[in-house]
Amino acid sequence: MPALSEVLTALDALWPPERAEQWDAVGTVCGDPDAPVGRVLFAVDPVQEIADEAVRLGADLLVTHHPLYLRGTTTVAAGTFKGRVVHTLIKHDIALHVAHTNADTADPGVSDALAGALDLRVLGPLVPDASDPEGRRGLGRVCELTHPMKLSEFGPYAAARLPATAQGVRIAGDPDRVIRKVAVSGGSGDSLFDHVRAAEVDAFLTADLRHHPASEATQTARPAEAIPPALLDAAHWATEWPWCEQAAAQLDEISDRHGWGLRTYVSRTVTDPWTAHAASATDFTPTNTTGAPR
Repeated sequence: MPALSEVLTALDALWPPERAEQWDAVGTVCGDPDAPVGRVLFAVDPVQEIADEAVRLGADLLVTHHPLYLRGTTTVAAGTFKGRVVHTLIKHDIALHVAHTNADTADPGVSDALAGALDLRVLGPLVPDASDPEGRRGLGRVCELTHPMKLSEFGPYAAARLPATAQGVRIAGDPDRVIRKVAVSGGSGDSLFDHVRAAEVDAFLTADLRHHPASEATQTARPAEAIPPALLDAAHWATEWPWCEQAAAQLDEISDRHGWGLRTYVSRTVTDPWTAHAASATDFTPTNTTGAPR
């Protein structure tokens, strides 16, 4: 079996830490560089359920997309939930490695995996990485559907192709609009609307769309005569989970090439924080405090 340091070198080649955003916290959180690695688990979130799953699996390395300590800390005491994760992993000789924004902009990256889950053909990055001479790296992806769909069809199609969550997929736009060209961005994407408009896509699928940016996006088009893009807002976890399968496959290829014999696993534990959804009443009429219609 390879040493942890060898596996981490391979992971850093896939997702170089220097390509992470300055505010990000990527890389190895815990682990003995000389420890042997035979089993690797991939997951989105380094939460206790995932740490426990890694223990049950007998994993030697846990690779997550989201950082455990994004804003730093002064304690890893087991009385805190993040400290308990660290204690669980160290107690069972499990290393933790994070690939976050350096995996977002990689080639292939998080949005390539999202496009693959939706069976979209990738045309290029939504926000190209200026340091990439080939123009393949960058944030988000601009894609084409294999065949056009109405928005009323594409929304349910996307919901069915992504992992199930309480949220599902929220949709904004004309149900009869024909969707041919789509921008996708795994994770929070409402900072990318200018790029989405510039790409002149029919729809934008991402996560964590806030009220004001989404409202403005549905009213703003570029060029002026174009129709604003339809919006599809999926759960953050659901848009990034496909990367785990892609990442595991990439490590499998490296393992085969080196004869390491690694066994890779992808967690199917749903760590999206929302657990239920209550549909709004279809006949709701706003009322004042006296109960009379406004």
